[in-house]
Amino acid sequence: MSNITIGISCGDINGIGLEVILKALAIRKVGDNFTTIIYGSTKVVAYHKNIITQENIQFHSISAPSEALQDRINIINCWPDNVNITLGKPTDLSGKCAFAALERAVKDLKTGDLDALVTAPIHKKAMQMADFPFIGHTEYITNEFKAKESLMLMVSDALRVGVVTNHLPLKEVTAAITKEKVLRKILIMAETLRIDFNTLKPTIAVLGLNPHAGDDGAIGPEDDNVIRPAIEEAKARGVLAFGPFPADGFFGSGQFNKYDGILAMYHDQGLVPFKVLSFGDGVNYTAGLASVRTSPDHGTAYDIAGKGEADEGSFIKAIYLAADIVRHRNEYLDMHANSLERRKQKSLISETGEDELVEDVLPEE
Repeated sequence: MSNITIGISCGDINGIGLEVILKALAIRKVGDNFTTIIYGSTKVVAYHKNIITQENIQFHSISAPSEALQDRINIINCWPDNVNITLGKPTDLSGKCAFAALERAVKDLKTGDLDALVTAPIHKKAMQMADFPFIGHTEYITNEFKAKESLMLMVSDALRVGVVTNHLPLKEVTAAITKEKVLRKILIMAETLRIDFNTLKPTIAVLGLNPHAGDDGAIGPEDDNVIRPAIEEAKARGVLAFGPFPADGFFGSGQFNKYDGILAMYHDQGLVPFKVLSFGDGVNYTAGLASVRTSPDHGTAYDIAGKGEADEGSFIKAIYLAADIVRHRNEYLDMHANSLERRKQKSLISETGEDELVEDVLPEE
């Protein structure tokens, strides 16, 4: 995996993003395994370096990913260097810097100069102050790749939890839950589990929207009239989808251990149990896109910004997951390219009348 190049957007410069980035790359030496590039500013990175008091951190300022060195902490400057850092507070400047870094990193991701992107946390209020036109990373990156749909998928060693609706006010959730939307999310999850996570026949549990999954319509019709038909159509397409399950009993009874993926209807329904079970070890992955993007499962943590207390564990997992998915995708493409070539060869052998040699030389897969 040493030839994989991973871009890292710096996130909010007033939060813990650069602290966990530097701890991951400088202290834990994650950068020894890949070529990593921080999108931000050398001066701002140097400021945060003093927070972790790590000596002998060498920066390599570059203007393009092609100049990056694997044994250095590469930095692409994305704005004029002189900025004011106000630790622990959202400002329009911290939002503008985060936006500039993200914009440049996504540009390089789209052109193929990066194999994957790991995004450090942004603060939604700061991004609004900077006129960022999206509620979060997921929505921005999905739009940039012109995808009709993506899936916010929370990943840990034990759990993979996706959500049908992302950062949406609770009062708007019910109207946003349609059969078509639920079906699309199930299909995206099935494909990403198969390709990105190397799961041959993934099983997917779909949670209900209402308490008790509607109790046969007594607590709302959506589970029977919207979610269940989406599950049945997914099954008709060959997906091993099951449900809808009442969310409380599903997690409380340990049923979550029996499935490769879990699809929740809204943010807190999926992320509350995920973070209870996996906080600090989880990764946010944007599934369903042509490129790979991950992030840690925590936010800007303004309350501990600048104190040197931030745990880099989730960020390290985000980097390694991004690299693993790149590798799995490449293996999948190689395998299918080989399968196509094998089928072509079988066809040619058959045309020459040498059918008896086909099974010996090119056995069925």
